[in-house]
Amino acid sequence: MQTLLPEGWPRPKGYSNGIAVNAGRMVFVAGVVGWDKDEQFRSENLVDQFRQTLMNTKAIMAEGGAGPEHMVRMTWYITDKKDYLANLRDIGAAYRDVMGKNYPAMACVEVSALMEDAAKIEIETTCVIEP
Repeated sequence: MQTLLPEGWPRPKGYSNGIAVNAGRMVFVAGVVGWDKDEQFRSENLVDQFRQTLMNTKAIMAEGGAGPEHMVRMTWYITDKKDYLANLRDIGAAYRDVMGKNYPAMACVEVSALMEDAAKIEIETTCVIEP
């Protein structure tokens, strides 16, 4: 796996501009929200939901034989940009705690709502396990 950083560009904080991989086993994780295994939200707090979303994503990836080191792409859908920006430090800490220092190509998009009314964040993830 190769992180793509054009010469002279500053290194992004918390994500990669791009990732190049050799063909291998691909693991696709659907949009995951921050509820528990019983599909119950235990918190209305964005950071708490974010942490649970990452733990859920990691568990699903493991079922496909992937781990955080195999992530090549994540798309985050958030319902409140201001809440997200106000909590960047805690979001970053939660990310590193659950996923380590594995930074795939990422996009973060503010949406008006998610399919689960109580959800504040939903994340899709793509992994590639190189041969």
